[in-house]
Amino acid sequence: MTMDGDGDAAVVGPRIEAVFREERGLLLAALVRRFGDLDLAEEVASEAIEAALVRWPADGVPPNPGGWLMTTARRRAVDRLRRDKTYAARLAILQVEADRAAPAPSPEGGELPDERLQLFFTCAHPALPAEDRVALTLRCLAGLTTPEVARAFLLPPATMAKRIVRAKKKIREARIPFRVPAPDELPERLPGVLQVIYSVFTEGYAASSGPDLQRLDLAEEAIRLARILRRLLPAEREIAGLLGLMLLIHARRAARIGGDGELVLLDDQDRGRWDRTMIEEGRRLVVAALTGGPPGLYGVQAAIAALHDEAADVATTDWPQIVALYDVLLALAPSPVVAINRAVAVAMRDGPEAGLVLLDELAGEPRLRGYHPYPTARAGLLERLGRHREAAAAYREALAAAGTEPEQAHLRRRAGECEAAAREGS
Repeated sequence: MTMDGDGDAAVVGPRIEAVFREERGLLLAALVRRFGDLDLAEEVASEAIEAALVRWPADGVPPNPGGWLMTTARRRAVDRLRRDKTYAARLAILQVEADRAAPAPSPEGGELPDERLQLFFTCAHPALPAEDRVALTLRCLAGLTTPEVARAFLLPPATMAKRIVRAKKKIREARIPFRVPAPDELPERLPGVLQVIYSVFTEGYAASSGPDLQRLDLAEEAIRLARILRRLLPAEREIAGLLGLMLLIHARRAARIGGDGELVLLDDQDRGRWDRTMIEEGRRLVVAALTGGPPGLYGVQAAIAALHDEAADVATTDWPQIVALYDVLLALAPSPVVAINRAVAVAMRDGPEAGLVLLDELAGEPRLRGYHPYPTARAGLLERLGRHREAAAAYREALAAAGTEPEQAHLRRRAGECEAAAREGS
């Protein structure tokens, strides 16, 4: 297994990899809170992981791996500050400013219960552009690699790397303090935090690369963070919507992979394997999200997911209602990805030709270049229309862009089937 830290790469065992995935975010968050500098925290966290890569394969994973990494990283940071007195003095000034700006404890008498969430809110500072907030948080605090973050934004990795550097430079030059926001600041920061958590979940639900279709550790971490937010801010309906959406999607996880490890589409999944307890919780959260005000982005998406999960099969799914919800979603947040999903729903309601017309209208959309669900959706509709040669070409286009081995195997098989059907029809 290769650990990719955008600079750190080494072959490690599954146990050590799991520790790094679990501890890296906590380590970085604690270091930033201790030293007040993101670059320093990233550097010494990477050095601690490099030291572990040397020691642990020979000595074994220590009983308290997080403590080992923290002690090592903290020593490296102290050594660096001792060598660079100017840097240390600058950090001391920033720390004093952060202490002065720190808000009083909340009425409940406590801070946010997880240092990673504290930094999620910090990196959602309004001084940063919205897209930079999410990119920085995903890369530095949620532990995603730059290519994984780039996939979440449908951008090239090089472009995303520049965006992350720009965000860190802005924090440094604007002297933005790393602190927990005051209670009256939380609503302004919340949308950025929710976007971060959902991006983490999305990468866990459909990994961008590697041998596995799903990264359950990321999906479950996003759900855990959303539960904490829900406890902190129970009146925020969009938190309920996001948590409900993730639960309703995650409930299908066991049915998404076949016995041979290949992707199983929603149409073909064994719904008896769906997690009904999780679905029921998700449905209750949808009600909370859509009650008491206009619908929000995550509440609408959760309602769509609930309609899928409630149906006995694809044929009995309430496609007219799903199309209507996608209309609402497009009004709230227009995007080509939403338009793809709506086109597929229209195809289920009105027939594949109607859906294909809508998909073809998106052909010139630059944000869909390299986004394999788009040619996959076209291929499925072309196949339903009996246009097997065109469907095979679309599946091949999707195959070239797919990142995980299960997706690649699925698309390769479908392309082969369409090519065979085209030859038979010749």
